[in-house]
Order: sequence, then structure tokens, then C-alpha cells
Amino acid sequence: MSTVNKSDLILDELKRRRQREVVDVEEEKVKIVIFSLLDDCFAFYGSDIKEILPPQTIYFVPGAPDFIMGVINNRGDVESVININRFLGFPDPEMGPQSRIALAYGAGIRSGILVDSILDVMDVPISLISPPLSTLDEGKREFVTGEMAYGNKNVTVLSVGKIFEKVK
Repeated sequence: MSTVNKSDLILDELKRRRQREVVDVEEEKVKIVIFSLLDDCFAFYGSDIKEILPPQTIYFVPGAPDFIMGVINNRGDVESVININRFLGFPDPEMGPQSRIALAYGAGIRSGILVDSILDVMDVPISLISPPLSTLDEGKREFVTGEMAYGNKNVTVLSVGKIFEKVK
């Protein structure tokens, strides 16, 4: 075979590859709000989070259940604040400069949820969220909808609706 024939074959192959139709499939994505509680990473679906508020005074309400930390004034609206740590079996949180209140809506309830910090808000392909592990602690499993990786950390995706159903 001559050199000209080899180069012709290479050119023909390149032309054939260019003629292939490239199909760009856009995978469905969901917005995820990743936050920390103690040293663990958790997330809520962004559709459940209406606003992320800076730390502010939480006013104690006498007679409220132990998972209600109190209420805040959010631009004239009184919003309750839930201690999510009580549902997950963690020690009570301490409000610090990195703390945030995620104003959430689910199961017909609107309330703030105190978290240690917001790590990220991002769009994630649905395929990257896997079902929760079967070995997950029974107390937490009822609130978990999935798990995903974030950098080198495992993120547990929680359901605002399932947490708020326990509040009712």
C-alpha cells in the first residue's frame, strides 16, 4: 500500500466521523441546597426552600413542642424555627455566625429550619441522587429521600415534607 493511499484512508475516516450525528441529551436536573449539621452534610430539594436567612434572634415560645426553637420576625411575618437536630438524633445546635435559617415549605407547613451553615446551592442531575442506604439508622431513614456525593463527602438528601409531617 502506498503512502498516498494511507493518507486517503485517514482523511476518509475523518470525514466519516464528522458526518456522524451528535445527539446532545440534556439530563433532567434538580436544585439542591447543601448544608451542614455538626460534621455531616445534608441537603434539601431547592423547590422546598423559599429563602435562606442570616442568623437572627429566635424568640422562645412558652408551651411550644421541644422541636420548635421559637419564632423569628421575617420582614413583618412571624415564622417558627424548627430544631431539625431533634429529628435526626443530634445534640441541640448553637447559633453561630455561619448558621442559617432555611425558610421551607412542605406538607402544608411553612417554617424555618436552623442549620449550621449553607455549603452550596447547585443543580444536580437526578441520576446522581441514589436511593438511601438500607443500613441507615431507623430514626433518620423516614426523613431521607436519597444520597449523593459532594466533593469527597457523602450528602444525605432529606425531605422537608416528611419532616414537616412529624410536626403536624
